[in-house]
Amino acid sequence: MLTLKFHGHACFTLEADGRRVIIDPFLTGNPATDIPLARLPKIDAVLLSHGHGDHLGDARGQFTTNPCGVVATMGGRTVYHCGDTGLTMEMQLLAGRVDAMLVPIGDNYTMGVEDAVRAVEFVQPRAVIPMHYNTWDVIKADPEQFKRQVGGRARVVVLAPGEAHTLS
Repeated sequence: MLTLKFHGHACFTLEADGRRVIIDPFLTGNPATDIPLARLPKIDAVLLSHGHGDHLGDARGQFTTNPCGVVATMGGRTVYHCGDTGLTMEMQLLAGRVDAMLVPIGDNYTMGVEDAVRAVEFVQPRAVIPMHYNTWDVIKADPEQFKRQVGGRARVVVLAPGEAHTLS
């Protein structure tokens, strides 16, 4: 069993088997976050998709890799956090191997709704959670439109900051 908790923008904690991992810990200065850094529970590992401030956030890592997605397996479940990626053919390599896909839909800097729907077609996850939207006006998007366009390709779970989804 794996629990994914959304903390706003592109920040998620993944918890399974008593371990907690955070991806893209942008909390301080994040107008959409649900929790300040000081109240964040103990973290066992930090995963970063890239070095932009809205993803690197509170990790304050001095050096990071080139922008990429992150694939993590915990509690017997596999999660694909797309980071700030655009639609790429390489996503097809993950087809049928992902339990939950965390996909940006904000369009400016990342995929928009249409490309994110196509990414879901490529990856074929069981569940998909939209992210990286509505933090600022420049990345305004409608998650319900995304949900409608995904249709029956995957279960779309729209989370507000502070909400969680469990994969069993």
